[in-house]
Amino acid sequence: MQATTELISITDPGKVGKDQHNRVDTAVVRTSNIFAWLFPILMIAICAQVVLRTSGMNQAWLDDLQWWLYGVASLMAIGYAVTTNSHVRVDIFYEHFTPARKCRLEVFALVWLFLPFVILSWDITLPYALQSFSNDEGSDSPNGLHNLWILKIVMNLSFVFIAVATWAAYVRFLAKSTYPALWRQFLYAFPSTFYIANLILYYAIWHVMRLISPAEMSDREVSRLPIFGTFNVGAEEIKFTVFAAFVVTIITIGVARVFTTETPKAGSKANIE
Repeated sequence: MQATTELISITDPGKVGKDQHNRVDTAVVRTSNIFAWLFPILMIAICAQVVLRTSGMNQAWLDDLQWWLYGVASLMAIGYAVTTNSHVRVDIFYEHFTPARKCRLEVFALVWLFLPFVILSWDITLPYALQSFSNDEGSDSPNGLHNLWILKIVMNLSFVFIAVATWAAYVRFLAKSTYPALWRQFLYAFPSTFYIANLILYYAIWHVMRLISPAEMSDREVSRLPIFGTFNVGAEEIKFTVFAAFVVTIITIGVARVFTTETPKAGSKANIE
């Protein structure tokens, strides 16, 4: 009977492996639990709209509110799923892997596959959100929810939340196989580290060039200045900023390695928070 009870019991994913969570993991779970209350509010909004529409009193703002609630709650839930490892897996081989192999797979999937996509999503939605804010974008319906830019800015910020959750989970898995010193974090997550360095460098250079360029020069013209050009390596074209970001990434890893004063033996588990 006890075994049956355990099988049918509903487990809160946030409590699974809670003893191994670092401070960022805990903060992600707590924040996600707050945003989870948007789902019952969403259910109320849907039911209310059904009743009102049936009664001939359709409310356009309730339709918009449903998209707002669902969008924010779903995006925040991604960070929760990453932290609690409660996302849906389609890998039929994973359950039969050894713990060490599972750990390596998690590290690879998190920072070589997933995090670069999250960073790309943030980068793409940033101008999307800023333009919406500058245009004071509202609803297509006169009676809808206006200030649509709020939703788009929250959407962009949610990718930051997901990225933080992903990095914290990555460090936790990395700590199971080796001491997660900062230089190792950067090195083992090289695609993500390089991508972040590239964005920081590009935006920093762009804003400097924007400040020193003539006022009549458009933003598009600034992005076409020679410093954003390319050079050839054989048959390949490489952007100057991308090459510079690669060099900066290597230097960053090297500097972090130099300033690592104490490194426990590889393979020892470190509870880094």
